Amino acid sequence: MSLKAFHIFFIVVSIFLGLGVGGWGILQFAKGQGVSWLYFGLGFIVSGVALIFYSRSILKKMKDISYL
Repeated sequence: MSLKAFHIFFIVVSIFLGLGVGGWGILQFAKGQGVSWLYFGLGFIVSGVALIFYSRSILKKMKDISYL
């Protein structure tokens, strides 16, 4: 597996993890666990969205590098 392929795989997994943990944090807030869970969830959702923009820019930058 090339460094490019691993980098893309790691970013995609991190996006899903960030959005998933963010959703879980917001659900905990909705259950009445406290406002800190809302901040926790929003922080992870923001990081997941930031990783989406990062992945778009890194794919444009590495378009000439092969996956092998």
